[in-house]
Amino acid sequence: MTAATAKTPLQADAPSRNRFAAQTMSHILPAILLMAAVLAAWEAIVRLAGVPEFVLPAPTQILRTLAERQPQLLVASLVTGEEVLYGFALSAAIGVALALLIARYDRFGNALYPLIVLFQNVPKIALAPLFILWFGYDLLPKVALIVVIAFFPIALNMLVGLRAADPNLIALLKSVGASRNEIMLRVQIPNSLPYLMAGMKVAITLSVIGAIVGEFSGASAGLGYMIQFASTQMETSLVFAALVEVSVLGVLFYYAVEFVERRFVAWAPNNQVE
Repeated sequence: MTAATAKTPLQADAPSRNRFAAQTMSHILPAILLMAAVLAAWEAIVRLAGVPEFVLPAPTQILRTLAERQPQLLVASLVTGEEVLYGFALSAAIGVALALLIARYDRFGNALYPLIVLFQNVPKIALAPLFILWFGYDLLPKVALIVVIAFFPIALNMLVGLRAADPNLIALLKSVGASRNEIMLRVQIPNSLPYLMAGMKVAITLSVIGAIVGEFSGASAGLGYMIQFASTQMETSLVFAALVEVSVLGVLFYYAVEFVERRFVAWAPNNQVE
């Protein structure tokens, strides 16, 4: 190989990075253009129709409120973000543990799985006042509500991945004397990781919703509390500003999970850059 044709790893990776950046831009550009069109139409309708601010504020008014009330919104975002982080981490631990137990122990799984599905059908908003009664108004009831909302997609997706392992590979390992635990460790768990990450991306968005619902039921801080308080004061622009903060928080958490997926499950087909 000559010096002219040799490429450093950095040079070799440059086309791949450029393709990834181009793909990302091609995905987000239509969304940006559509959002800009919707906001422009919203602004025009509110101004031309003379809609009162307490009914529907214009996007420029929401942006002004975001700038003026950003210190309070930031503090509220940190409170809600802490609840989401703890709740999601506990949801992931419980969901993974349940999936492994159901897949490893057939009889126990057959008894437990219907109970999990039954519990999932309970309206979670009805549990929020009970958690407030049992655990008080601090962090714990919000975390508990997030867990009961977010653990199910994690457990279900990982269980699907555990059961979708290649049966031929499992049969081969059994033929050479591999134990049930070895098969799970070497075949089923690696196969379930892309499914697990898909469930986690669903669960992180549900975790944000769970935190807001918990704050609606009883809280003295957080974005949910700010939305509820602003609505009682007819500060509709602050309600929309807090909703923007909630959306940004959810997007940040979602892409944090996606970053972990691309970093540690890069071999999965959906993470391959062509």
